[in-house]
Amino acid sequence: MEIILALVGAASLVAAAVWSRSARRLRVVWKRIEAERSPEADVTVLARSQYRKDLHTTFLYMSLTVAAFGVATWGDRVAGVLFGLVLVPVGLSVLYGRDFARESRIAEDRSTIERKAEEVLSQDELAPKRWADRLAPEVLPEFAGFELGRRYQAGTGLMAGDFYDVVHVGRSRVAAVIGDVTGRGIEASITAFQAKYLLRVFLRQYRDPGQALEELNAQMSALGRGEELISLVVVVFDTEHHTLRFASAGHPAAWLWHDRDVRPLRATGPLLMLAPDNQYHAREIPLEKGDLLLLYTDGLAEVRNGEQMFGEERIANTLRRDPNVAADVLCKNLLEAARDFASEAMSDDVAILAIRRS
Repeated sequence: MEIILALVGAASLVAAAVWSRSARRLRVVWKRIEAERSPEADVTVLARSQYRKDLHTTFLYMSLTVAAFGVATWGDRVAGVLFGLVLVPVGLSVLYGRDFARESRIAEDRSTIERKAEEVLSQDELAPKRWADRLAPEVLPEFAGFELGRRYQAGTGLMAGDFYDVVHVGRSRVAAVIGDVTGRGIEASITAFQAKYLLRVFLRQYRDPGQALEELNAQMSALGRGEELISLVVVVFDTEHHTLRFASAGHPAAWLWHDRDVRPLRATGPLLMLAPDNQYHAREIPLEKGDLLLLYTDGLAEVRNGEQMFGEERIANTLRRDPNVAADVLCKNLLEAARDFASEAMSDDVAILAIRRS
């Protein structure tokens, strides 16, 4: 029995030393925080509470040490007195019980606040990505008879003004859209979002993409955002008659591989939101198997190397060199070529969309 009590006493002594060392360090922390803040500040109260708890634990283990060694040395006749030493930390628990409870509530409140702050920060980090995924989704739907490719690279801002869309707008009609709102930030993103989904409605309402652009322009101009403009190109594929009809509102030239040549599809009207009554014309082109349409935003053409720009012709030549490349590979190659060309990091958003009739 004496050996067991001696072992208990030794173990309790080691534990008391550990907790005593922790209590000393916590006291230093508590005093430093109290000097920097105030005695009633939550962080000061919590530091003091942690110090008291470690000090309380030190007293408990010291009491057990003295009691264990005392009983092992003098026997049962002093056991009651020695184990009565445990009443010291018990008394401290009673004395500081209310403080410990109050400090526990403070700790709980701080934990709740910190958890909510983490949730807000997490949402702030996810919001731009989720918003961008609505404007330029990473996964495009599949359409029978078409091969689709896409690439999107965000610029230096959190929110994007570039967008694209590929969607059914009738029984035998598929529309492809790409656009860019001037400016950056949340306002440009909201305008892009409105334009994208309003255009879906108008493309279902009007068979002619020029009419759809005129209605979109009237509606967006009515918002009164004079500082914002939208460049946009819309192409409607007719899967029954094997044609495409396109209209472009001041957007950089789209490129079409057709009849063994690359041809530009240039603007058929001014930028959107310049004036509410602007007119937009549509043009129709026959579409054969293997024909490929390449759409992009100006962030690609305007990549710079010193005074030189990547430019529309380099984009067209990339398609001209290998017109049979897979649509997604073409988009990837274009973005990589622009990165290699750039003399510094690309700061503007870049969206690329390729559609091939298979």
